[in-house]
Amino acid sequence: MARKFDAKEFVAALPRRPGVYRMIDAAGTPLYVGKAKSLKDRVATYFSPANVNPKVQALVHQIAEIEVTVTNSETEALLLEFNLIKAHKPRFNVVLRDDKSFPYIRLCLDHEFPRLSFYRGARNLPGRYFGPFPSAGAVKETLQQLQKLFRIRNCRDTFFANRSRPCLQHQIGRCSAPCVGLITREAYAQDIDAAEKVLDGRSDEVNSDLQARMEASAEQLQFERAAVLRDQLAALKRIQAQQIVTADAERDVDVICIVGEPGEYAISVMLVRGGRNLGTTSYFPRGALAEPDEALTSFIMQYYATQEPPPEVLVSEKLEDAQALAGVLVARASHAVNLRRPVRGLGVRWLDLNIDNATQALRMRLAQREGAEEMLGALARELDLPELPARIECFDISHTGGEGTVASCVVFGRDGPLKKEYRRFNITGVTPGDDYAALRQALARRYTRIREGEYPAPDLLLIDGGLGQINEVHSVLVPLGFEDVTLIGIAKGAERRPGQERLFVFGSSVPLMLEPHSPASRLIQRIRDEAHRFAISGHRRRRARRYNESVLETVPGLGPAKRRALLRHFGGLQGILRAGTADFEEVAGIGAALARSLYDHLHPGD
Repeated sequence: MARKFDAKEFVAALPRRPGVYRMIDAAGTPLYVGKAKSLKDRVATYFSPANVNPKVQALVHQIAEIEVTVTNSETEALLLEFNLIKAHKPRFNVVLRDDKSFPYIRLCLDHEFPRLSFYRGARNLPGRYFGPFPSAGAVKETLQQLQKLFRIRNCRDTFFANRSRPCLQHQIGRCSAPCVGLITREAYAQDIDAAEKVLDGRSDEVNSDLQARMEASAEQLQFERAAVLRDQLAALKRIQAQQIVTADAERDVDVICIVGEPGEYAISVMLVRGGRNLGTTSYFPRGALAEPDEALTSFIMQYYATQEPPPEVLVSEKLEDAQALAGVLVARASHAVNLRRPVRGLGVRWLDLNIDNATQALRMRLAQREGAEEMLGALARELDLPELPARIECFDISHTGGEGTVASCVVFGRDGPLKKEYRRFNITGVTPGDDYAALRQALARRYTRIREGEYPAPDLLLIDGGLGQINEVHSVLVPLGFEDVTLIGIAKGAERRPGQERLFVFGSSVPLMLEPHSPASRLIQRIRDEAHRFAISGHRRRRARRYNESVLETVPGLGPAKRRALLRHFGGLQGILRAGTADFEEVAGIGAALARSLYDHLHPGD
């Protein structure tokens, strides 16, 4: 029999030195990882009779062992704690689960007419990067504003190289059409330089430059050019006037605020670049024990593991480990980092604004959770489930006449859709139009991985279909060891209208009819519709790729490698259809005879 953990004896043996402690349960699973200036004093607080926090007591009752590592400094303890949390993801710790990188605007400089584009990922490609931005929407909005202002191209190089006349972007005033020589390289370079300055936060310089160029064009009697510059100047001033917060100095700052209580926090990150507020992103880290300052410290460590901190980081809490944390950020950045809680001036205004954002985000999340729990509770009652399902998966099949079959799997939890866990399956090797075979293949692939521990198993499995579909699915689940999962088919009503769905529970031949506008019915419709949407979007993309290839597959002598070379060179099928025989001969591997054969095949009436 295992010896019971003796907290009093353990604490008495601890040193008063910095370090990290790991609380472990009887199965050897880490429950909680913490750091301390003094291991003895910190660990003792968990076992103090005065500590009646129910979440602490829940942790203490599960402790079978505590491991400690003594470190030389608080900074070293902070780094070790971060590495252990990242490796083990203990359920009582604050864990940042959203690891998606921030988007940037990339300026591609390896072209005589550079372009600005949306970019997400490692910044190891040549060019300049502007950002980060809080969301893809913020990037797209900024790109649209710059295209309206300076008419910078946004097309790919292959599309640019094969234009013979201006495209729609030029016709609506979003591009100066450098592809067909409607603007000189020098004038285009001036527009690029102005866009760079705006992205750098140097809009005042751009204002002065546009003003000077407008006056010079007027003096030279180039009134059309002067009018264009006048419109650019007016549009830029309108955009500047729309900024919510503008700093007196051009500053790059991250403002990080936390609201809520242990187990239910919202953290809002506001990005300020060049003194301009670019918007916010909200996070909801789990952590049942952490107080706000500890939760914020842990979040900052994880957040800046993938992001370079700006010169200033403003926080809403007074952090006990601020000095050690600042040292870690400086080590990760290529510059000094000022981590502080402001008490006056513009920093306080930013904090107040961002606290409002975090509060609103938490309020909306709680409201969404209450609505989701109401619907889950209603569904559990209708299906006579012992408890609310914590994880629901739904599968759907999409194809066009059996072509390009795609199966979708969407996942819902108690907070709503878990979009990062959605998956698609390209179905191959089945008879076209055989939805049963497609379901069998998708379910076998999915649940083999669940059995291997790659994903958690659902409490409830929904299939878009009736008795036939769920019988096929069950035949796949049984040999994989999932015969006990609650399996339900969603069959459309006679008129295929929302609210007429019939639910077929495996093991019962009598369908269950829900009230059309009941919470349970709304939840079923939402999940089924999301699975349908996700399947259709995947099928359409697959069919589009297939169409591009299939038109070229019928050309004699044109193999897969040459088809790919053509699509890359011309930027897609439309570029190929516009090309002539001389253009085809410029592609590697395409000789004169094949170029003529290709052109004749694509244009049989010419």
